[in-house]
Formats: sequence, C-alpha cells, structure tokens
Amino acid sequence: MTEEKKLQNSEKIAGLNSEELFSSGHRACAGCGEALTLRHIMKAAGRNAIVVAATGCMEVVSTPFPQTAWGVPFIHVAFENIAAVASGIDSALKMQKKRQEINLLAIGGDGSSFDIGFGSLSGALERGHKFTYVCTDTEVYSNTGAQRSGATPFLANTTTSPAGKKIHGKIEPKKPLPLIVASHGIKYVATVSIANFFDLQNKMHKALAIDGPSFVIAYCPCPIGWQHDNSQTINLARLAVQTRVFPLYEIENGVLTFSQKIDEPKPLKDYFQLQGRFKHLSEEEIVQAQAYVNARYEFLLGIEGKKSFDVLY
Repeated sequence: MTEEKKLQNSEKIAGLNSEELFSSGHRACAGCGEALTLRHIMKAAGRNAIVVAATGCMEVVSTPFPQTAWGVPFIHVAFENIAAVASGIDSALKMQKKRQEINLLAIGGDGSSFDIGFGSLSGALERGHKFTYVCTDTEVYSNTGAQRSGATPFLANTTTSPAGKKIHGKIEPKKPLPLIVASHGIKYVATVSIANFFDLQNKMHKALAIDGPSFVIAYCPCPIGWQHDNSQTINLARLAVQTRVFPLYEIENGVLTFSQKIDEPKPLKDYFQLQGRFKHLSEEEIVQAQAYVNARYEFLLGIEGKKSFDVLY
C-alpha cells in the first residue's frame, strides 16, 4: 500500500483519527491545554489543511527552526494579522481552483483573538472569507509572562492586574467574544473544551464544512498562567463547564443551542481552589464572582433557541 493510501485509510481509535498532525516532541509545558487542543483540532482538520498561526506559545514551542511539530503547511504571522493572511490564502486558493480541497485554519491565542488581532478578524468575517478561526483561550498572555487580556476573567490575578490591597485582580469582566463574532452574521460559532474530545471533533467538522467564515473558541487551561498543577488540566477544563464558567454551545445560523446544559452546577469555589490566580479572593468576592457567572449563563439561557443574530451570508 502506498504512503498516500495509508494516509487516506488512517485508522480511527474510538472514532478519532489516529494520525498525528501536531506531533509530540514539541516544547510546550507539561499539562499545556493549548497543545492538547491543537492535537485534536488537527485530527479533525486532516492532512489537507493549511494552518496560519499568530505569534504566541504554540508558535514558539512548535516551530523552533529547523524543527516543526506540524504535519501540514504552517505559516507564522504577527499577532495582529492572522485573519488577514488567511483571507489572502483563501483568495489565492480560489484563483487556483483548489479552494474546496483545503481546510484553512487561522489559529490565535486570546491575546491575538480578543485584543491585538480583533480588527483583522472582524474584517475577514465581514468580507465572508472561507476559513475556520480557532481561538485557543488561555485567558492570559501566556507566552510573555501571564499578562491580563480581554479574555482574563473578573478578579483573576495576573502580572498586569496583580492582586493588591485595594484592587484584587482584574476588575473588568471577560469579553464575550463568541457573541461578538456571531453578531457579524456568520453561520457557525462554537465553544469547545478539551474535556470533551468528541464534542470538539464534531464541532470542528461542522465549522470546516461551512462555505464561509466559521469560529471556534477552545478553553485551554494554562499551568503557568493559572498557577495550577499540570496534572489538573483536564479536570479544570471539565470543572469550567460544570460550574458554568465556560458553557458549551453552538450558534448555527444565528440560533444558540447548548451542547451540554448544566442544570445543577457545581459551586464556583470548586474551580477556583485549584488555581493560584484566585487564591487571594475572600468569601465575599467568591460570592460576587458566582453571581457574575450565574448572570452570564442566565443570559445565554434567555436567548437559547431564538434567532438572536442576523445571518448575512
């Protein structure tokens, strides 16, 4: 059997592609949520993929010249322009009449996606380019020393929102990026977690099949930025869902549907106590944070099943 035939007939284990297109041997930290996420995203994308990635942890740990962990073409660009570069690749592939053959992914961390590169992302969504944007959300600028980002949650301690005597961590809420993206009128937006690989795979397949832009945000615990034991990564990702911190849902054609509704959530304290970034919180502040999480979840319940976003193309 030829090598090409072997790749086409890649063995599946428990329904997941066994081919490793984000290989082991990279330099990510033990317990890195981003690396686990990318491994499974690439299992969904397959070999006929092109990846455009911003500067950040995953670029640094996976592509130290002359080595690479990627089994597909990989383009490293700046924080602020991954969606613009993906737009150019989309246009070039269409000119070559090869567009339908390729899964085009733009991958950025929360710093690139929520903050520095958001203008580029917004423009690409408005233009309707066909690509899947994946935000690996560590809720902090992990690569440069754990600075706060637009994704950093309320009251979290970071190097630029330190917990002091008067201000206990970041005082602003987390930016609701999936809803902001959905308001651009795109057909598919989803949240995924490494605690549920099958849900991640299913949503990635849906996103890649969209004839236009699609957006997936993955919750990625960071042992360094969150100050948690590296053995707790999957447990924390699971707790984020179970406590309603990170709800799992899809927005298809403007309608939000939960893929895992949490009717009896675990207390937020269970999630906080495994992370050093929240160790400074008083009982009163934990109650305040719990009320905030509850309110955001109730908002999502309020729009569930309704046409809440215009779909323009």
